[in-house]
Amino acid sequence: MLLFSISVQLNSTPQFRRHASLPELALGIVRLLFGGLSSLNKDFVRRARASLTTVVLVCVSALSGFCAVVSIVGSSFSGSFGGLISTLGLRSLCAGLLYGFYCVFYQRWVLDFPIVQRPPFFSYKMGLLSAFRHALKLSVASYMFSALFVLLLPDQHRSSVAGQYFSEQFIFYVGNFAVFLSWELILHLHKVLHTKRFVFAPSKGSAAVETNPSESLLAALEDSQPRSLLQYLAYLDLYMVCGSNIEPWRRAAFFEETGETYKRVVAACLRPLEQFTSNLAEGLTSSKINKLSHQLSSPNENFHRSEILESFSDFQMYAWCAQTVASLEVHSHKEDRFGVAQLSGSHAMVLSTLLSCLIAVETSMGKKINLQSPNHILGPAGIKWATNSTTRREIATAMNKKRGSPLHSKSYALTDVLKISIYSIVSEFLEEMRVSTKMGVLEKDWLNNSKPIYGSAEVLVQKLHFFLNFQAS
Repeated sequence: MLLFSISVQLNSTPQFRRHASLPELALGIVRLLFGGLSSLNKDFVRRARASLTTVVLVCVSALSGFCAVVSIVGSSFSGSFGGLISTLGLRSLCAGLLYGFYCVFYQRWVLDFPIVQRPPFFSYKMGLLSAFRHALKLSVASYMFSALFVLLLPDQHRSSVAGQYFSEQFIFYVGNFAVFLSWELILHLHKVLHTKRFVFAPSKGSAAVETNPSESLLAALEDSQPRSLLQYLAYLDLYMVCGSNIEPWRRAAFFEETGETYKRVVAACLRPLEQFTSNLAEGLTSSKINKLSHQLSSPNENFHRSEILESFSDFQMYAWCAQTVASLEVHSHKEDRFGVAQLSGSHAMVLSTLLSCLIAVETSMGKKINLQSPNHILGPAGIKWATNSTTRREIATAMNKKRGSPLHSKSYALTDVLKISIYSIVSEFLEEMRVSTKMGVLEKDWLNNSKPIYGSAEVLVQKLHFFLNFQAS
């Protein structure tokens, strides 16, 4: 069980990882032999490492199942040592292999951060029933699967007494269930401990609390390996600080007089969203080119679909970043004593990034923005006229047609998060935005002058008008 726990630790990750295929691994080995380490790119090394750790998990699961089941129920089986290994050992090995492939197929090592952070004991207790159900189902499937091998074994390895034979089978199932339950509890324990919030702040009473209480958090955000568990925990801590009143003194430290801390926090939140929007824009552009060339089923199209799906792999981080930066903007309206948010121009950067990201996600869902005349949005004397929907459903990509597809659920969830984040900013600064609208400087005051990452400046202005009129859908 210790080896299994170590293999789970090696595979635990907050996001889905692409693995290298067998042809890619073979080509990589050839490049390594003739070109050295310099001939291998970082993406291949990352995927090859993911494939290696997955193989280790499957092998360790098989070995752990063999050792655990034999040690638990081996004394109750009759026969010679060779017969015990060839019957019970083989079935135990099959049970371990089955669980290893089950973990690989369902990506059981991917960490899902809970919406509500609870103490570890309560989080662990809440998952016991689910672990018991999984262990019960898997033990039944494992028993039926391994029982097929009994039919292929010679009769001398079986018990000649019917009662003893059925007793051995029952004991084997109980031991098999105990091992599966142990594996499920180990997996659940790893998830509880890895997704627990870690506070990146100095201890109260230390000198760092008065001088620079945000340095450890900023260091984890900026210097940690991208998409690593440490960076995820840093974003979770930042989200908790900005989105709630648990530690208001830490949030107040972001609005220090120089404004450098505030700029670094906003940049750390916008950087993943900008990268995500850029990657999504590249995938959408490539998909449109393939559609125009009538190659919908070509390998390139499938490759770009996988690229779009992979862009959503860090969905949890994008949701945290959007909600965090929106909460920070909202709190700056009342807590920013030095006006660092306004002086740094973060309002325009945040709104432009969120709107551009929202438009890109909506486009991936199969929506198309139709530009309308400003008179259709806001009539004379500020009268708001009824407008037609600014989006029309077009033929979505094949991946997004099915409601149960991963891209469908993540894109809709991220759209809701982005809309809520934008609405929170608009609701807080509604009067200021309406004044800018009447003066005709809404775009100048609340949006960036540079070209958006996705979409156009006109589309962003129109989208912002819909949020101001509470018509965004």
